[in-house]
Amino acid sequence: MGWDAVFQWLYSTTAGVIMRENDSLFPWLESIHVLAITIVVGSIAIVDLRLLGIASRDRAVSRLTRDVLPITWIAFAVAAITGILMFISNVVNYAHNVYFQLKILMLVLAGMNMMLFHFFGSRNIENWGTSAGTTPRSARFAGGASLMFWVLVVAFGRWIGFTLQPHLIG
Repeated sequence: MGWDAVFQWLYSTTAGVIMRENDSLFPWLESIHVLAITIVVGSIAIVDLRLLGIASRDRAVSRLTRDVLPITWIAFAVAAITGILMFISNVVNYAHNVYFQLKILMLVLAGMNMMLFHFFGSRNIENWGTSAGTTPRSARFAGGASLMFWVLVVAFGRWIGFTLQPHLIG
């Protein structure tokens, strides 16, 4: 079974039909998605800017992440659910859209960056203190890469709607 068969199946699911046939559901979900992404990117930026030593230098990185990341994860879950619902409304067009593909690639890279940071780069995070000079170079790199990936997620996400080409299902 190829990807297009999977896309066709998703397109024909009850959720896909409901998303396409309800005139107001998509705009509401899109609004919620944008708000959730704003919270995700904003809360991640707080941590990333701290890792870079640009902001919140009076707070320890460990405390800042402990305070901010629960909000990030809740907002990410909301963004993922609404994003999946919007995706299945027009799955073939989205799946074949280069900006959608780039957005997903940036999400994957952001996730890999986060995993690498948490598994390897955050060792001794409790000892980093509250000054920019005590943040390791690897943490600063992870913060900069994270900011770049999330800005690109947002940028590519915005381009999707302006570049969708009709693709007939059948």
